[in-house]
Amino acid sequence: MANVSVISGTDLGLAERIGAFLRNLQDARGRYKVYRQTVKELNALSDRDLYDLGISRASINAIATEAAYGQ
Repeated sequence: MANVSVISGTDLGLAERIGAFLRNLQDARGRYKVYRQTVKELNALSDRDLYDLGISRASINAIATEAAYGQ
């Protein structure tokens, strides 16, 4: 997922652009951590537990993507 920030009418300096880049990188790492943790936790469940939750193993990645990225 790529984040693009557009600020019209303002010319950002190098320090602001680096700061924005680092914030976006930190946000991306945080979202990926949520994705990996969700996949890990769902994969640890038994097939019966997943069935009780209405989740198939094939949909784990899609559920983790939704949890982390909202897509």
